[in-house]
Amino acid sequence: MIRAELDPTFMEKKRNKVLWEVISNKMKEKGYNRSAEQCKCKWKNLFTRYKGCETIEPEAMRQQFPFYNELQTIFTSRMQRMLRAEAEGAATGLKKKAVKLSSDDEDENEEIIEGEKGGSRKKIKKAKTIGGTSSSGNIDSLKECLEDFTKQQMQMEMQWREVFEARENERMMREMEWRRTMNKLENDRIVMERRWREREEQRRVREEARAERRDALITALLNKLRREDI
Repeated sequence: MIRAELDPTFMEKKRNKVLWEVISNKMKEKGYNRSAEQCKCKWKNLFTRYKGCETIEPEAMRQQFPFYNELQTIFTSRMQRMLRAEAEGAATGLKKKAVKLSSDDEDENEEIIEGEKGGSRKKIKKAKTIGGTSSSGNIDSLKECLEDFTKQQMQMEMQWREVFEARENERMMREMEWRRTMNKLENDRIVMERRWREREEQRRVREEARAERRDALITALLNKLRREDI
């Protein structure tokens, strides 16, 4: 909300470090202790997510990025100011400043993706130098630049999903292998326990049979001794 209030000033100034300090101070007044660099980084992330939502269905977009409408309002208001300035015969310098602001937003995104999207960064810088003399030409260049940036974002997300799915499949395979091993060990334990019980049962039967024979022999001896005494 604070950034939206200062958006016209951002359009007029090329260097906006002081403006981020102003935003930081206003945040502190509202009870949020955030530095100017933290505020700028947050704006970069919001802008990146906003551009990534262009190809997403509205319902899914609202779930993934709840601030889409707020950023849409900011950029819509900015575009209306540019068109109004053009209709009123504003100086060419004002138009260039407006375009530089959008490019400045892209600069912020370049810092986020630095090192990972060198190709996208080169395209964004190249788009800055191509700008024509007319406002429509500058807007077309900006749109083309943002489309390239969005494509890069989508490609990176697809690559990340592929890596994630590969790792998830590998994890599932290891878990299945572990489960098979545990099942085999459990089956081996059950078989060994069954064999032990069978051996114990056989031993018990032999002991009982031996005891019966011993008792029968003792009974026979006692009977024989009684008959001799008689």
